[in-house]
Amino acid sequence: MLNGDDPRTEPQHLTVPPKWVTFPSKVAFRIHEAKRFMDQIEANSSGVTDVFRWGSVLAGCDVIAVRSCLELEADFIRLVEDLHCKPVIPVGLLLPSTQSREGGVDEKWVTISEWLDKQTQGSVVYIAFGSELTINQNEITELALGLELSGLPFFWAFRNRDDSVRLPDGFEERVKGRGVVWTSWAPQLRIMAHESVGGFLTHCGFSSVAEALSFGLALIMLPFAIDQGLIARVFEEKKVGIEVPRDEQDGSFTRNSVAESLRLVIVDKEGSAYRENAKQQMVTLFGDKSISDRCGDQFVAFLRSHRKLPAVINDDLPTHSPN
Repeated sequence: MLNGDDPRTEPQHLTVPPKWVTFPSKVAFRIHEAKRFMDQIEANSSGVTDVFRWGSVLAGCDVIAVRSCLELEADFIRLVEDLHCKPVIPVGLLLPSTQSREGGVDEKWVTISEWLDKQTQGSVVYIAFGSELTINQNEITELALGLELSGLPFFWAFRNRDDSVRLPDGFEERVKGRGVVWTSWAPQLRIMAHESVGGFLTHCGFSSVAEALSFGLALIMLPFAIDQGLIARVFEEKKVGIEVPRDEQDGSFTRNSVAESLRLVIVDKEGSAYRENAKQQMVTLFGDKSISDRCGDQFVAFLRSHRKLPAVINDDLPTHSPN
């Protein structure tokens, strides 16, 4: 969208890249995502839409800062700059610091690490959908039974916000020993860094995806919210994972599609390219601190060189020296 003004008015219009994307790309909504997006852009009690607010901010600002880098998506960054006719500054991938990754002694981590230590290198699927996402009963059921059907060891950080949603009857007993359903806070970075973890089943929140790729984990992507599908398309184009197939109209998925996607990315020969690309290309990019440092330095330099002095300087105001 350009400054909130978008001629596309029907869901199907959003299922192909817009005409202003001038380079080859498959980044667009699925029809079920487009329908959901259209449902969420109606005017609220203020009389305007959130999309209008967003476009107005972009139109009124002097510079756009994006959490990204040229090494990841130079074409899109330059496109945004061309569309809005103002500087777009990538500020880096903003991954957690080394200190926050190391952490200290934690009883929960001791329990988790003891289980991970018993698993084969690169065999475990880590599953997490953030703390804000709500998944309905059918989705939870198909997801759980897909994990069971895959036969793979897994660690599921299960924190659904809807207390009425339950795991399938007998599921935890049937996967006992092979799978862990963890219902409290989980030390995600430590889990991702463990050598037994080989893949990440994710809703495609950008922070979690960036963290996973910094550890070289291949992605099994199951997006739910507005921007997550687009993020999934970006990384599917980069061949570091695949999306779980869904019904194009209603967005539903099956246990079989979950199981097959997991096995393809984690163990099948056909998925070796995803595993290698994640381990080689993405670790080099997401794990390179110098890229984020450079982006940060360039952003600070830009802000310093474009500082605006006050329009009026009142010489009568007292000047205070620091004590």
